[in-house]
Amino acid sequence: MQTKKRKSPSLRFRGYTDDWEERKLGDFIDVKSGKDYKHLNSGSIPVYGTGGYMLSVDRALSDIDAIGIGRKGTIDKPYLLKAPFWTVDTLFYAVPKQNIDLQFSLSIFKKINWKKFDESTGVPSLSKTVINSVGASVPSYEEQQKIGSFFKQLDNTITLHQRKLDLLKEQKKGFLQKMFPKNGAKVPELRFAGFADDWEERKLGEFSDVRDGTHASPKYVSQGHPMVTSKNLTHSGLDMTDVSFLTDEDFNEINKRSKVSIGDILFGMIGTIGNPVIVDRDDFAIKNVALIKEKTSNPITNKWLLQYLKSPSFNRFIQKENAGGTQKFIALGLIRDMKLRVPEFDEQQKIGSFFKQLDNTIALHQRKLDLLKEQKKGFLQKMFV
Repeated sequence: MQTKKRKSPSLRFRGYTDDWEERKLGDFIDVKSGKDYKHLNSGSIPVYGTGGYMLSVDRALSDIDAIGIGRKGTIDKPYLLKAPFWTVDTLFYAVPKQNIDLQFSLSIFKKINWKKFDESTGVPSLSKTVINSVGASVPSYEEQQKIGSFFKQLDNTITLHQRKLDLLKEQKKGFLQKMFPKNGAKVPELRFAGFADDWEERKLGEFSDVRDGTHASPKYVSQGHPMVTSKNLTHSGLDMTDVSFLTDEDFNEINKRSKVSIGDILFGMIGTIGNPVIVDRDDFAIKNVALIKEKTSNPITNKWLLQYLKSPSFNRFIQKENAGGTQKFIALGLIRDMKLRVPEFDEQQKIGSFFKQLDNTIALHQRKLDLLKEQKKGFLQKMFV
């Protein structure tokens, strides 16, 4: 027996009870083609492509706000185009017809899985015919406006949180630049009050216990102990969503030479080099990853070292060692022999704590942003038919 199609969403603003009307996109939006801009002069009118803003010219293709959607390439990321604007050949612009709210239409465009309408076997592509034929349900103009304005406010909040997060990340970059000595310098540009001594040049292997994980290919099983490789190391920490699993026997064998403890630093050696993380769990083994442990006899705190390994001066060292190489790889010996300037222990602790607090703030903003995006997904699901 065929199930009856729902004619109204599960979540609605109070006062609206009428069924939504089933239509095709072509009934309520007008899809127009972008054009070449190379004959135009430089000006103040923005030109947009599938990836967003490109440059500015002296003429507009449209004086009406619209929705940009890729004709070729990125077809699944529709976005709002504020008039006046020009779009290139690879970007359609869709203008709502009379009694159709723009923000409501944009939400419908964002809800549609455009990849399933891809007409190409190579570069993803859409045609006007395909866009026009996609089905969508539409309520009264007043309800559209309510929904449109709700999602506009939600999008503005998401944009605001994204800007805050980007700003914090930029600030961190600046601090990493200024709070570690630049090439040849013995002290950083920016220091905490009360510290004046030169930073001492040392080799990493002198004050840290540097090891690596297994190079063998153990037999993976469906359940067991996780195996971490460089792909699991990210800028925001350890990502365990995509791991293989080991038997007890292989796990114990690998841990004879490279047992991970909470507070150790992991560092990618093959493929993705770097992305250092301090670990807060010890239930996994490692492969093709450097393991840096603190030595009690030579006090260097890993909280400070982690930030040094994220600093521009360390990145320059990595780039120099990898110059001209096709396979990205850094040898354990090179990591051990790497020279770096080290401050006294109290200054290390100050720097380490400062960056830990900054990292926590960044992680908090990232979580808020992810939560907002998840909430938006849920609303798109429940507030449309």
